Amino acid sequence: MTASLLQHQPRREPGRSLGPAGRPQAAARSSTSHSLRLVAQQEGLIQIHTAPFRGSFGGVFSQALRSAGLGSRVLITQFLKGGVDQGLEASIWLCGRLQWLRPAVAGCLSDPCAPADPGAPASPLATARAADREAVEAVWAYSRDQLLGGQLDQLVLDELGLAVDLGYLCAAEVTATLERRPSHVDVILTGPAMPAALMAMADQVTQLRRGF
Repeated sequence: MTASLLQHQPRREPGRSLGPAGRPQAAARSSTSHSLRLVAQQEGLIQIHTAPFRGSFGGVFSQALRSAGLGSRVLITQFLKGGVDQGLEASIWLCGRLQWLRPAVAGCLSDPCAPADPGAPASPLATARAADREAVEAVWAYSRDQLLGGQLDQLVLDELGLAVDLGYLCAAEVTATLERRPSHVDVILTGPAMPAALMAMADQVTQLRRGF
């Protein structure tokens, strides 16, 4: 685009002088440069891909992988998927720019995480649930810091809404974090459950439905 602008010979208008090589004077060049900068600036979006079933992640993953292949820094966080010995220390890297993160939990999480009762005796189940919640909170804290620190171009938060609904994450903190995100970052939320507060923040919502 820049080369074609420089080669273009502007039409002389009454009352306007031309500089060397027939180019407009500095004031006109400044106006053109300003408009080009505006075109170049891109605003990040909050996109939601939701469905009444677990199945919205595949298409989003392909999109994220393509973005990383084109040079974007991408983080994918799956909050409720486990069983592959991941966690912060064992995340997977693809294309050198896409980090794929899961919590360090034994299997996929689908049961509500009840808040701890300080007066109740510790039980193996309560201990396991507390460990699962800490693992989910750890990957959320890392994802939040990467987002707010401006380290990313795209962030995918898989089953974020369901993690909130099941009690693994605080809804108010999630909403406040997304409100403070850097303006250039694309944030994609996926999953079968999406709180109303997150839906209200979305710039684009895609709802998947099974065939009739």
